[in-house]
Amino acid sequence: MLRIVGRRADGYHLLQTVFQFLDRGDWLRFEPNDRGRIERKTDVAGVAPEADLTVRAARLLQRATGSGSGASIAIAKKLPMGGGLGGGSSDAATTLVALNHYWQTGLNEDALAELGLRLGADVPVFVRGRAAWAEGVGERLTAVELDEPWFLVLTPACQVATGAIFADPQLTRNSPPIKILDFLKGAGGNDCEPVVFRRYPEVAAAAAWLSRHGPARLTGTGACVFAAFPDEADARRVLRQLPPDWSGFVARGRNRSPLQERLLRARSVR
Repeated sequence: MLRIVGRRADGYHLLQTVFQFLDRGDWLRFEPNDRGRIERKTDVAGVAPEADLTVRAARLLQRATGSGSGASIAIAKKLPMGGGLGGGSSDAATTLVALNHYWQTGLNEDALAELGLRLGADVPVFVRGRAAWAEGVGERLTAVELDEPWFLVLTPACQVATGAIFADPQLTRNSPPIKILDFLKGAGGNDCEPVVFRRYPEVAAAAAWLSRHGPARLTGTGACVFAAFPDEADARRVLRQLPPDWSGFVARGRNRSPLQERLLRARSVR
């Protein structure tokens, strides 16, 4: 769900949205060092190291804590860039959480989430790692317990420019606010869909095709679209029917992020 309920004086949009995680994501590997050096070990197409959110997150944590430690960061991209799946935001959050753990800087979850907000409005939810109802610019989070269905996610061969969508004059910016209970009863929708579908015909085509098999929804500002299924077999059955040259994947919805589950296991063996 993504409703735009207003706009602040500084131009940022006020949202109501709901986040849930997938058991699929990018893989990050960290090699801490005591030299204070931060470096990215792998190339990411179209993203210079200095602009990479993982590098920026590591350096932000250094500055905030005065840590003299560093790290090499290797990234194996599994999520499409510009797809609306939060890949960059989750990578930044993973870097903050992981290096806080490895460097033993001692920041609590609230402090890490506050740092994450400096990197992007979606970063705090990945730091906290719990499915959430979000308001404000996406930073005011209320944990929610949702069903954990299987999702079929289609990945059109394009990248949506989020800034351009939010700047589009035809974007709805005055949806009436709703309550969490309204959402749980089926209210919601995504105010970005009409603009994205108009500007990106390939996204509109993917949503139209998927809607033949179940309620299809844009994720964030896209480009990915998804539909929920009660079990994995149903989702994979539809995946096998994809038109030639289309792509997608099946993943399970999770109310707790894989990052937090892995961190809990790491703490349990210390």
